[in-house]
Amino acid sequence: MKNLKLLFLVLIIFSCKEKTIKLNNNISFDVQKNLSYGETSAQQLDFYFPKSKDSIKGIFVIVHGGGWKAGDKSDLTRFAISMMEKFPDYAFANINYRLANNSSFILPNQTDDIDDALDFLVKKSAEMKFSPQFILLGNSAGGHLSMLYGYNSFFHSKHQTKVKAIVNIVGPADLSDPNFKNYSDYNFVEKHMIDLSKSTLTDLTNQDIPNPVYWINKNSPPTISFYGNNDQAIPLSQKKILDSVLNKNKVSNQSYEFPGGHLDWVKEKNSSFLIDKTSVFLKEIK
Repeated sequence: MKNLKLLFLVLIIFSCKEKTIKLNNNISFDVQKNLSYGETSAQQLDFYFPKSKDSIKGIFVIVHGGGWKAGDKSDLTRFAISMMEKFPDYAFANINYRLANNSSFILPNQTDDIDDALDFLVKKSAEMKFSPQFILLGNSAGGHLSMLYGYNSFFHSKHQTKVKAIVNIVGPADLSDPNFKNYSDYNFVEKHMIDLSKSTLTDLTNQDIPNPVYWINKNSPPTISFYGNNDQAIPLSQKKILDSVLNKNKVSNQSYEFPGGHLDWVKEKNSSFLIDKTSVFLKEIK
């Protein structure tokens, strides 16, 4: 019932093109839709910010999944609004990015897009007179991109030091994991992950560069992760690999399993669990 009410609220808001979202407990957010942060139509974001702009703690940057070649920010609109109820003193940016296809690559385009989106948000925050810290929250491919941006010093990441934490939802952390090769679109990912013509480091291989775990060090952002215990797309071995490397480098981290498969994290019970654990984690890393 709660989800139906929430969906009804969202439909009313966006069908009427309202600029304010009113939630429970007198929580209100202003919303600006489809703001351009780049030159292409894919480089757009939706920006939500609390009515009370005096005490914004940071910005959640939400990165959708879709196997790096599909998906849209609208897929996570309902989840973003659920997050707002738990985090009324944060702003939210739900972003689109350039998708890969048979004639384009995932990297560096998609991490560049995160960088450009953060650049846009830094300037937007300056207009609102606050200095942002970012929490990158991504699911599936978006989880991979969030980790890669937060950990990786190979690609241009001028706002990496502003990343306070990473929330990784069923994101692959090590593409060289033999279990990941069972991924249904593995052949596409292998061929289109990285444009090596833009590589400047000759001692790195195609396997090294796109793997978030390869880049983890003692200064990496605190990370909380969630994986399904019956996920047929992203194997549970990814959780163990990521935990091990984060622990080895003494990076603050937590990880959890939820019941179900790759898409079951959006179910109300699982998403509430995820949001609650994220809230506790962020309070602990202050």
